[in-house]
Amino acid sequence: MLCFLKGMAFVPFLLVTWSSAAFIISYVVAVLSGHVNPFLPYISDTGTTPPESGIFGFMINFSAFLGAATMYTRYKIVEKQNQTSYFSTPVFNLVSLVLGLVGCIGMGIVANFQELAVPVVHDGGALLAFVCGVVYTLLQSVISYKSCPQWNSLFTCHIRMAISAVSCAAVVPMIACASLISITKLEWNPKEKDYIYHVVSAICEWTVAFGFIFYFLTFIQDFQLHPLTSQLSMSHMQVCPNYNSAK
Repeated sequence: MLCFLKGMAFVPFLLVTWSSAAFIISYVVAVLSGHVNPFLPYISDTGTTPPESGIFGFMINFSAFLGAATMYTRYKIVEKQNQTSYFSTPVFNLVSLVLGLVGCIGMGIVANFQELAVPVVHDGGALLAFVCGVVYTLLQSVISYKSCPQWNSLFTCHIRMAISAVSCAAVVPMIACASLISITKLEWNPKEKDYIYHVVSAICEWTVAFGFIFYFLTFIQDFQLHPLTSQLSMSHMQVCPNYNSAK
C-alpha cells in the first residue's frame, strides 16, 4: 500500500475513497431511516433529512476540498511536464484548473444548501459541479493525449476520454429531465407523470458522479511519478548533505 501511494498518489486516492464513502454511507443511512426509496434516489435526496444530511454535508465538503487539492496538484504536474517538454499552451491547463475549482465550489454549495430548504441555490450548485466537472475531465483528457506518450500511456488516454465521453453524454439528459420535473420531492410513485423524468435524471446523475470518481482514479499513477516530489526529495538531499553519509 505504501508503494502504491508513493509521491502524491495519496491525494487522488483519498479523494476517490472518501467521495465513494460519502455517497454510499449517505445512501445507506437514508434508506435505512426510511427517508428515500432505495430505487434510484437523487444523490442529494440521500443528504436532505437528518441524520444523513449531517453526514452528507460534512463528507461532501471535505470531498470538495480534496477535489480542489487534486486539481491544483494535477495543474502543477502538467505545468512542470510542459516546461520539461512543451506539448500544450499553459492557458489550456489554467482554464482547466479554474473550471475544476468552480466545480468544487459547486460541490460545497450542494453540501451546505439542502434541496428542500433552498432548492434554487442547491440546484445552481449542482449545475456548477456537474457541468464544470464534465468540462474539466474533457480538457484533462485532451491534455493527456497531447502529453502522450512521454507522460501518459495511450491506454490511459483512451480510458480518460471514454469516461469523459460517457459523463458528457449523461449530463445532458440529466439536466434536461430534471428541468422537466414540476416538483421537488423525496418519495416517488411510478404512476406519477414526472416519474420517468426522475428515473432518467437520477440514473444520469449517479453515472456522472461515479464517472468523476473513476476519472480521478486514473490520476494515481501520474501522481506517483510526479516531478514535484522528485524536486522536493532533491532539495531535502541538498539541505541535508550529510544525512545519507550518516546512515
